[in-house]
Amino acid sequence: MSSVLRERIISAKADLKSKTTKAGWILPRQSSSFADPDAWTNIDCDVTPLDRRTWSAWTMFGYWFSDALNAQSWQAPASIIALGLTWREAVVCIIFGSLTCTVPLVLNGVIGAKLHIPFPVAMRASFGWYFARFAIVTRAITALFWHAIQTYTGSVAMTQIIRSIWPSYLDIPNHIPESVGITTQGMVSHLIFWTVQFPILLIPPHKLKWFFVAKCVLVITTSVAMVITMTRKAGGSGEIWNLPYQVHGTDRSWLILSSLSSITGGWATMATNIPDFTRYLRSDRGVYWQVAFLPGIQLMIGLFGIICCSAAKVVYGRYIWDPLEIAAQWDGPAGRCGAFFVGLCWVVAQIGTNLSANVISCANDICCLFPKYINIRRGVIITTVTAAWIMQPWKIIYSAQSLLAFMAGLGIFLAPIAAMLSADYWIVHERKIDVPGLYRARGRYRYNEYGTNWRAAVAFLVSVVPSLPGMAATVNPSIAPSIGDANKLYFMFYFWGFTSAFVVYCALSYFFPATETQVPATIYDDLDGIEADAGDKDSDVQDEKKAAEVESSPV
Repeated sequence: MSSVLRERIISAKADLKSKTTKAGWILPRQSSSFADPDAWTNIDCDVTPLDRRTWSAWTMFGYWFSDALNAQSWQAPASIIALGLTWREAVVCIIFGSLTCTVPLVLNGVIGAKLHIPFPVAMRASFGWYFARFAIVTRAITALFWHAIQTYTGSVAMTQIIRSIWPSYLDIPNHIPESVGITTQGMVSHLIFWTVQFPILLIPPHKLKWFFVAKCVLVITTSVAMVITMTRKAGGSGEIWNLPYQVHGTDRSWLILSSLSSITGGWATMATNIPDFTRYLRSDRGVYWQVAFLPGIQLMIGLFGIICCSAAKVVYGRYIWDPLEIAAQWDGPAGRCGAFFVGLCWVVAQIGTNLSANVISCANDICCLFPKYINIRRGVIITTVTAAWIMQPWKIIYSAQSLLAFMAGLGIFLAPIAAMLSADYWIVHERKIDVPGLYRARGRYRYNEYGTNWRAAVAFLVSVVPSLPGMAATVNPSIAPSIGDANKLYFMFYFWGFTSAFVVYCALSYFFPATETQVPATIYDDLDGIEADAGDKDSDVQDEKKAAEVESSPV
């Protein structure tokens, strides 16, 4: 036993010593890659091997529970009702906003399920070898910010767990200046939550399905228990169902459209890089169930929030949309016990959301940008350290409300990216992609010496530019009067952004086709055991390959 331990210590020391040089960080070259001989790649950038395609439709169901069940989804109706609308509009916005998101989720999800490639690689077919990096960086920045915010929310949940066991935890003296935006106690909670979350984030994506299932059971059980508890305390669900309209006429119509677009924009990130997850599916059938999964889960958690918020008005005299703030009101042995489980529920929920929506996505992006030095594991470490500590999420939430508004506005950049990803696969290339060509710098998807598909660049500008004045007015309200009605387009930024980019990209590709990128059928590589699905209409390509091999083989 001691000899084994000694060998491990020696090995660890040697590994640490090698990391003192740049060469020590180089990852092993993957022999199974489609990349050029002089290029570097790794298994996380490559086509998903057969042994990693472990997800099913039920895994996707658990995945969406993991993504949608978080404190922000619970609070989703708050912004809508706070603007002067009622719970009816909140429900309508949640349902139709979520349904709108399922369009790109399905269209782009099929790409991952059919080709088993990550989002950064899939983008090369439409944007080109180099221009695709712009889309990758945009998505990575969004993931970093949201990982920071979700992690800080998890820290607040951790506070409820600790104070339910040791109430004096809330009395820790503060030695941090107010300008920093966090207290000593809050910093301790943040450190503890991050320490708990960190090893879970290192689990490989294809092994996460049971975590999604566990989160599903825990969050639903705790949420239902919380609804029952609050309605019993209030003697009913409260009066929120009878709140009058605060906005009327055309202003109300625009407000509904704006709220609907906000719900849609909240899922813009996942609608863009959903191939990062569907690449692990055994069959593409699991993709289509998203049409029912996302709206149903969003509506359920939103109604939980509405009911508990309304009951809180009766019990505590004010509307409380944050489930953790409601739990913070519970004292005494029974109350602290309930606060413990609520805190545990949302700790798991925030970790699950970070896994499904932020960390893995950003790690995939970084991994494909720097495949020689970064794999998924290293990408996760870089992402979580940067977001949780370097970006200081407490500072973002405390003093940068305009920055949060800007983050929501990033949907205007993600909408055209998602649109062109789906338009290229379904319309322009008619589901016929040269998969090995996506991995080659001088392959058919380079488009030109600059590695840029000008059609995608034009469509991106047409989609984004008209929405910029509205986004600027949201970040800085003082300029709103100077732009007049130009900000109204921003109220429907995702509808405009996705539709305009989709149509313009298809039109330009039709009248100015990039014929060098067209193939008669999807090209797979047999070296990795990649084969077309038995029911896929492109399976005849595989049959032709196999027939040619038989004919050319010696008798």
